[in-house]
Amino acid sequence: MNRELIDTLNHLVETCKDGEYGFTTCARHTESPALRERFAQRAADCRAAAGELQHLVFEHGGEPEDGGSALGALHRGWVAVLGAVAGSSDSRMLEEAERGEEAALERYQRALDGTLLPDGVRAVLQRQRLGVLSHRDELRALRERTPA
Repeated sequence: MNRELIDTLNHLVETCKDGEYGFTTCARHTESPALRERFAQRAADCRAAAGELQHLVFEHGGEPEDGGSALGALHRGWVAVLGAVAGSSDSRMLEEAERGEEAALERYQRALDGTLLPDGVRAVLQRQRLGVLSHRDELRALRERTPA
């Protein structure tokens, strides 16, 4: 078992779980039904990505993580406070979701740059990173078109 590989994959599992929980939180505090649906779909995408990574951890002899990180929980709490105190503006939820995707992109890039990865694992991480990048760009465009 390659401990560094398992740790890297499990860190990304936590990242995906943070995304799943974060998008679910944003969906609860969003006014627009279309945006709520988009956030719910992205939460499902993150759940599927976490499952794929958990399978890779298991395949490589490790014990998969099954939850998010403490930092992710803190961010979700912040989003919930923003939704309750500042009002649940779609623009604010888009901004927070975009911030979460930026953090995920950084984690994927660190994993791709800093770990010797088997080709199959590298391909999965590159594909998932491209999905996060595409969604971050979509969120940014939506945020720029959404009134504050």
